[in-house]
Amino acid sequence: MKIAIVHDSRTGTTAAAAKAMAGILERRGHSCTLGPLAGADPSKISEADLVCVGSWTQGLFVILQHPTRASMEFISRLGDLHGKKAVVFCTYKLATGSLLPRMAAAMAARGATVVGQFRFRGPSVHEGFVSFASSLGDGA
Repeated sequence: MKIAIVHDSRTGTTAAAAKAMAGILERRGHSCTLGPLAGADPSKISEADLVCVGSWTQGLFVILQHPTRASMEFISRLGDLHGKKAVVFCTYKLATGSLLPRMAAAMAARGATVVGQFRFRGPSVHEGFVSFASSLGDGA
């Protein structure tokens, strides 16, 4: 499966989580492209079988959490995603609020079927993502 993972990372935590996700998926035999939103070509990202978009959590401690403007603008520039699967993910310190549902709704509005919403406290991915990756089967 061809998988694109793009992220908006302020301190490097979201980038590290995205890299860990790519490693897990590649070990299962999938082909992954990985990179920051800045400089990513939305039309190329839209060609993947699975599109993963990540954001760090903006907000005031435990209220008003939301995805970054850059991540939402990037999603709005993606091509038609009908027939494609999508994952949204974020990194956070205290809470995520409605961040993931907002990103998922934006991906669904582009036509994608959102098959995963993951939040990671720090750069390490959890067993839930590993199980998800296993559910995709082997990429070979």
